[in-house]
Amino acid sequence: MSGKIRITLRHSRIGSTPRQRQVLRGLGLGKVDSSVVRPDDAAIRGMVQKVVHLVEVEAVADAGAASGSTGR
Repeated sequence: MSGKIRITLRHSRIGSTPRQRQVLRGLGLGKVDSSVVRPDDAAIRGMVQKVVHLVEVEAVADAGAASGSTGR
């Protein structure tokens, strides 16, 4: 599991447990339709599993390699 994933908050936090709200805050998600890009590792995957009913996850291609940037 290497690379990055984009996590998007698709459903409101209203009605979720305080623990789930903490997980969303830890992921950096605040408002509905907000997105963050995080490394695809076990810790992030575990956090996503706690709120899988509220978020959408998709794999993201490495931006540096895909765009052909030289890093300048």
